Amino acid sequence: MTQPQCKTQNRATTLNQELARGYPNARCELNYDNPLQLLIATILSAQSTDTRVNQVTPTLFAEYPTAQALAAATPEHLQAIIRPTGLHSTKTKQLIQLGQQLVKQHNGTVPDTRDQLTKLPGVGRKTANVVLGNAYGQPALSVDTHFARIVKRFELTEEDTPEKIEKDISSLLGKSEWTIFSHRVIFHGRRLCHSRNPACGVCFLAKMCPSYGIGETDPVRAQNRIKTDTAERQHLLQLASL
Repeated sequence: MTQPQCKTQNRATTLNQELARGYPNARCELNYDNPLQLLIATILSAQSTDTRVNQVTPTLFAEYPTAQALAAATPEHLQAIIRPTGLHSTKTKQLIQLGQQLVKQHNGTVPDTRDQLTKLPGVGRKTANVVLGNAYGQPALSVDTHFARIVKRFELTEEDTPEKIEKDISSLLGKSEWTIFSHRVIFHGRRLCHSRNPACGVCFLAKMCPSYGIGETDPVRAQNRIKTDTAERQHLLQLASL
């Protein structure tokens, strides 16, 4: 390993450790009870938020508890339920086709390999990794927009495509850390390190961040950029010594 590679690996390890302090409860924020529910919820999360998806899935899962039920769904009824998540027409087609393919090719169960998952309607590599990492406990990095933005801000990769980013980050951390590291990074992106005007002035990672200063550095104004509940907000401010 070259000196620059070693330095990058050390930064990744330190970042993971610090994120663990900041977000001890980091997890998948989609609500689900089984692999099928997580797969459906992850498909719905495209161009949406986990909060919005969680608002529709209780009704959705009650109406369509199995792949067989989803395969037989009436498009109009399904679309009415998932409409708040956006792209409802496309997602309706994907979910019905998903149910049909699961029934036809997998006896109604969700496969547990990336190759099989990515052959399903509406399932890309990121969605497959979410299911593998969370529903099946297999090491997997979930490279969404938050993840990609933050690992680039910490100069852990210079790549732009999810697959290349995943390859770079997977070489920096042990497999056992891949899934939880994804959650921690995504938590940070949702709460502090936003795409526009991140809350640099209240960030507990400021001293180690190569990109510090691209957002609001005034602590008072930066506090208005924190997006989380009161308890977690106080925890983050304490870590930042504010």
